[in-house]
Amino acid sequence: MSNADRPLSPLPTAGYVYQTSWPVATGDVDDQLRLRLDGVARYIQEAGAENLVDAGEAEAHPHWIVNRTVVDVHEAIEWPTEVTLRRWCSALSSRWCTMRVDLVGAEGGRIETEGFWIAINEKTLTPLRVSDSLIAKFATTTTEHRLKWGKWLADPADVDTAMAFPLRRTDVDVFQHVTNTAYWHAIHEVMALEPDVCVPPYRAVVEYRRPIQYGEDVTIGYVRRGDDVHIGLSVGADVRAAALLRKL
Repeated sequence: MSNADRPLSPLPTAGYVYQTSWPVATGDVDDQLRLRLDGVARYIQEAGAENLVDAGEAEAHPHWIVNRTVVDVHEAIEWPTEVTLRRWCSALSSRWCTMRVDLVGAEGGRIETEGFWIAINEKTLTPLRVSDSLIAKFATTTTEHRLKWGKWLADPADVDTAMAFPLRRTDVDVFQHVTNTAYWHAIHEVMALEPDVCVPPYRAVVEYRRPIQYGEDVTIGYVRRGDDVHIGLSVGADVRAAALLRKL
């Protein structure tokens, strides 16, 4: 089984699991009133920020970047509803970790996610060693304490469809890079063209290769092979992010 096929780890029965909830925002739903994937990305990022405050680690580790996000939509979450998010660590090392976040709608709907997060030194933009106290808290929900980075996705070599993806100034973060949620806007462009693949249950994965900056000309290219859609976000010939849409 390839990594892109493996199921996400289940909710642990013990250890530090952070929980929060809020109403699904009207600006985060599609024309069928379903929570969009860019909304999911925002929600898991905000849950992460709350989690660090709850753990007493926000001041020591304020900046993180995500190298990969996996979203398994088992059942769409539909507006209006309140969504409950549970967040826990599924693997870690001294500078990065994988964090699981499950979203459950009060009126139905379930989405499972996992992100590979790297703690960042704001001045050097290099990985930052996390505190022993953070490791102690996050280690309570995993036995994997030597997490290593490895790609799940290959860069698409050939694409059948390509289109421009214009950037906006609001797509830029504190590091002057395009935000991870903006990448999901690009994925939604492909989903609109291949809607049958994205009927729940389905999996969406985005792997970030190198940052995109405002002013660069970005192209979305994709190829469909059966129930798999392989996507690349490129600047010229340089693939900056790879993505996958797949039926579960």
